[in-house]
Amino acid sequence: MRPIRRSAGLSAYLATGPAVDHHHPLVRETAARPARDATDPYDYARAAYEFVRDAVPHSQGSGDLRVTWRASDVPTLRTGVYHAESHALAALLRAEDIPAALCCQRLTDDAGGHLVRGLVAVRCHGAWHRQEPGGTKPGVDARFSLDGERPAWVPDPAAGELDPPESYAAPHPAVLDAPRTGRRCGRTLTTALPG
Repeated sequence: MRPIRRSAGLSAYLATGPAVDHHHPLVRETAARPARDATDPYDYARAAYEFVRDAVPHSQGSGDLRVTWRASDVPTLRTGVYHAESHALAALLRAEDIPAALCCQRLTDDAGGHLVRGLVAVRCHGAWHRQEPGGTKPGVDARFSLDGERPAWVPDPAAGELDPPESYAAPHPAVLDAPRTGRRCGRTLTTALPG
């Protein structure tokens, strides 16, 4: 899927903010490690993706109840839910001047409701490529790819699941508000998604 950008210029996708705080010293330090070994920006983007996917356990899957929402929280606490992982990846990419946008999918949860997963669109080779930084587990094989998406889950429209093409420079306000108030952002965001 080709993401539809909701901000006009590329500079918006390099900006820092409360959640994608890529100027934070810890984010810069975390970004510097894979940057040392990267052969080009695309190799770095893959390494940053793999760091978030492999080194940051998903909070719900690991039983870690701490809530992270800022990119700088993720490498410190080594935990995050869908949107924290996408904020971390976007920040690592932006720290190395690679434009990154925030995207999402609405999927069915275990209770029969819906949740919203965070994805990141990275600008490589003159095009946007969506990536899902959420970790892998048996039966799930999310991978960094510039040759077509490799998401962990593919939405099923018949089940009310959505895969909107919109991408944003900053997180949806509900994504930032939910962890501060203890609400699940997936429940709040499902009503804000197009479709």
